[in-house]
Amino acid sequence: MKRNEGQSLTPMMQQYRELKEQHKEAILFFRLGDFYEMFFEDAIVASQELGLVLTSRESGENAPPMCGVPYHAADGYIARLVAKGYKVAICEQMEDPRLAKGLVRREVVRIITPGTITDDKVLPEKGNNFLAAVVPQGECYGLAWADVSTGEFHVKYCASFLELADELARLNPAECLLPSYWLGKTDIVKRLQTWYSGVFTPWDEGLEPDVGLQLLRERFGSQWQLEAKGEALAACSLLLSYLLATQKNTLPHLKPPSLVEDIAYMALDQATRRNLELFLAGREAGRRGSLLWVLDRTATAMGGRTLKRWLERPLVKLEAIRERQEAVKELVDNFILRQKVEGFLKKVKDLERLAGRVAYGTAGGRELQALRHSLEVVTPLKEALKEAKAPLLKDVTKELDAIPEITDLIARALVEEPPAGVKEGGLIRPGYHPEVDRLREAITHGREWIAELENEERERTGIKSLKVGFNRVFGYYIEVTRPNLSLVPADYERKQTLANAERFITPRLKELEQQVLGAEERLVELEYELFQELRSQVLAVLPRIQATAKALGVLDALYSLASVAAEYNYTCPVVDEGEVIEIRQGRHPMLERVGEGGNFVPNDTFLDCGRQRLHIITGPNMAGKSTYIRQVALIVLLAQVGSFVPASWARIGLVDGIFTRVGAADDLFAGQSTFMVEMREVAYILSRATRRSLIILDEVGRGTSTTDGLSIARAVVEYIHDRIGARTLFATHYHELVELEQYLPGVKNYSVAVREQGKDILFLHTIIPGGTDKSYGIHVARLAGLPEDLIRRAEELLKGIYQEGEKGSGKKVQEGLQEDYRILLRAQGEVLEPEPVTRSPEEQPPKSRRTAIEAEVLKELENYNLFNKTPLEAMQAIFNWQKKLAARKKVVRDEQQLRWWG
Repeated sequence: MKRNEGQSLTPMMQQYRELKEQHKEAILFFRLGDFYEMFFEDAIVASQELGLVLTSRESGENAPPMCGVPYHAADGYIARLVAKGYKVAICEQMEDPRLAKGLVRREVVRIITPGTITDDKVLPEKGNNFLAAVVPQGECYGLAWADVSTGEFHVKYCASFLELADELARLNPAECLLPSYWLGKTDIVKRLQTWYSGVFTPWDEGLEPDVGLQLLRERFGSQWQLEAKGEALAACSLLLSYLLATQKNTLPHLKPPSLVEDIAYMALDQATRRNLELFLAGREAGRRGSLLWVLDRTATAMGGRTLKRWLERPLVKLEAIRERQEAVKELVDNFILRQKVEGFLKKVKDLERLAGRVAYGTAGGRELQALRHSLEVVTPLKEALKEAKAPLLKDVTKELDAIPEITDLIARALVEEPPAGVKEGGLIRPGYHPEVDRLREAITHGREWIAELENEERERTGIKSLKVGFNRVFGYYIEVTRPNLSLVPADYERKQTLANAERFITPRLKELEQQVLGAEERLVELEYELFQELRSQVLAVLPRIQATAKALGVLDALYSLASVAAEYNYTCPVVDEGEVIEIRQGRHPMLERVGEGGNFVPNDTFLDCGRQRLHIITGPNMAGKSTYIRQVALIVLLAQVGSFVPASWARIGLVDGIFTRVGAADDLFAGQSTFMVEMREVAYILSRATRRSLIILDEVGRGTSTTDGLSIARAVVEYIHDRIGARTLFATHYHELVELEQYLPGVKNYSVAVREQGKDILFLHTIIPGGTDKSYGIHVARLAGLPEDLIRRAEELLKGIYQEGEKGSGKKVQEGLQEDYRILLRAQGEVLEPEPVTRSPEEQPPKSRRTAIEAEVLKELENYNLFNKTPLEAMQAIFNWQKKLAARKKVVRDEQQLRWWG
């Protein structure tokens, strides 16, 4: 803040400078009457960001720049600044300027940051606005997050950087606190920014263990019973200290931190959430087309947020899943109850955020009336639910609290449609407080007396144009035009001179003015006092309001799942602790809604952890491989959310995590190519998945050369089959992989049915047993509309490549693939030979059959009609004969290599 030497500041500007010095990091909104003003550098920034006109209170070249916004419209301007990453310090007048002796006392009452904004107009209605805090400790991390608009507060212990980064990506907090020493490590921040693109804020208060524990105990008292590791507790205290420092408020609505443990929820990493399009869909990353878009029929904001949380964290505890299923089933089966629940929920406002406004002291009369009307729904809603049999519905009913003493109090105290402000008067209902009624009567009679005085003075003076007026500066006055000034009585005291008139006051008018204005001021003060008292009584029952809000959110989410299940013909899956995933007539929940509805082709699925644990799915582009594998993952996810699923029947053996690698994308910010991103995601899956997981892989290895890609794809299949054993759907264009079914006992081939019609193909979108040896790439290119001469040239080139391939050495190709495989294993730090697979006796090639195999190959070769086959089919036949003969020869490869290379 620059100012020429020798140029003194006014007392008010000195006050501004002192407050700004205490809040250098924020733009200071300095209250002056009906405006928030900004000065110096803040004014320049605000004028540029908000499009405000710069002016000044002083004249001259060195006058400090200023700009301002009306206080009643400030929320919108503040939200725009915060959205751009700025902090805003709100400085209020702490006393009435009319009563102040000298300079009005001012204080900063709140600092608004991206993670602490509470304005409903800018917050996502059915989403959260989280503030997060991260505290590192070696290779482990404490992560805490809170939403000050709803009072949520959670904490988690992260055992690795990847776990922390993935959780930040899931939460997507508006602001993230980091210890300043850690934020200074640019390499770490850069790594975090590849997962999270929000605002990082340095903060160190509350990091000391003793200070942090004391802070948590003081704020939450006996409610606080959190058993967590040191870094998790430090994250809680770091976040709490920041909230207390910026909000200048004890935040009575903030709940004690709850510990989130992964053991209770299915693992869903960032890539899986993106690939399955749980919350955002398409290139535009919009809500339409996502799973949440399909499922969200919630009537309340609390229900919308609850449903989103359920999708973010599907359950792995069978009892909890079945509890939700039973509740959804009862609502599906009972149409009348479902309709009643919907009708009542539509009348409920956002109780969580209303409670937050009460805690902040920003709730006005309209918010309290909204609170009252929402709570009044609870009693008839409980009546409708009293016959519910599902345990979860019974639990919800018990938690619902109408809080009648508060609803009755609000109904008696406040007018039905209160004014927007709380300091303008007109809030309190007649009959609630006798002094309010008396003052209102005095004001009414006083105004009548003033009107009577005007008539009396006109008759006394003979001035027909005489009138009694009022303004805020001069109060009441008698106005006489200049032509009538000679008729003014001697007891008129001149008060103000105008161009065409004079204004006067009389002793009687002064007396009436004191009665009326005194009553008006006292009435406004009294109504505000009564309203604050009412708000404090609501504040006292805040935990009960929050418990009711939570119960309503659960009921609304259950209603939403039931509504979707009933409308879209979903079925209740059997969820158990077995290993089988069996789906009959399964459908993709999003595509059947955004597509052509009835034209969607359903498919069956059978997976287990034994002989059907890994499906290799082949077929051309556009045939539906990706759709099919994703729909299986989505059905499993929905089942463990507790939802019904889009299928005619389903049995889901619990999975501990869903891992997906789908599509191609690069990460230019991190300097990673498409193939690097692909390999990174595959590496993450192989390091995290267990036997109980579900793995969805699509086109692994397509981002590099054919030999590299094929060797990597086959190595990945082997690794999952032999070492992890997870239920896996592996969609691929490498139709060479279908041979693995003969050598890996848990692999089964499936393909997408295609009907050839001359040069054209018809996609049947049906998954059938068996593999395919065609990619149909040129057929798809023709369907896409590529020029016909280009298509003909591609067909010529393809024939040439096949003919060249027939002349080449199959041994060299095999040796190249084998070397690629060895390099891959070395890069992974693995032994060169994978662990052998235990096979049943019938799967072992008997030695006594070796001569018979040779005879069988010769017979097949003799009968093979070469002229009736394509080059690719001939190559495949030769490759099969080589593999059969390899069983007879004493080659320098062990059984595992035989299984790999044939």
